[in-house]
Amino acid sequence: MIPDIILPPHVAWASGVFTNGPLLCKTTHIADLPDVFNDNDAWRGCEPQQRVYDVEMFDTPSNDGALYVGVTHLYAGKIGDEFFMTRGHFHRRREQGEVYFGLRGCGLLLLQTEAGDARLEQVTAGSVHIIPPFTAHRLINTGNETLSSLAVWPGIAGHDYALLAEGFALRVFASGEGYEVRHG
Repeated sequence: MIPDIILPPHVAWASGVFTNGPLLCKTTHIADLPDVFNDNDAWRGCEPQQRVYDVEMFDTPSNDGALYVGVTHLYAGKIGDEFFMTRGHFHRRREQGEVYFGLRGCGLLLLQTEAGDARLEQVTAGSVHIIPPFTAHRLINTGNETLSSLAVWPGIAGHDYALLAEGFALRVFASGEGYEVRHG
């Protein structure tokens, strides 16, 4: 007997669009990000329902050994002079790492340890980012188009936002034709 050949899910590498799989989709609006941006007055002056980013992921069980696969589409924009960014998080299970693959656009991946040591990696189409265990991470869109990044992470990792209530150690602001990095 010849086994059935299954058409697995696909991702269009140039856009990050998924096909052939059950998807979960989540949109994060400006109103969902209180105290994330440096300029609270500018944040309050924004349209609350403006989309900052969308996450699409395959519907996967969250048991031991399972992997989530998702794409974050982080839109271009600023609040005050600070670029749009994801909320950022540690994993609830800190020992779990993650991998990001840059698909389109340009931006930065902000990585920070629990001790507050932070670094930035350039995200572009084709870049590969290994996020170590015990490391918080956040995407920042420094370009004029959508920054899309595919991520793969353990289904048991979870998210923990509480440790970052005071924010990350570094912030990225528009400066001339580029950006400037400042301490939190």
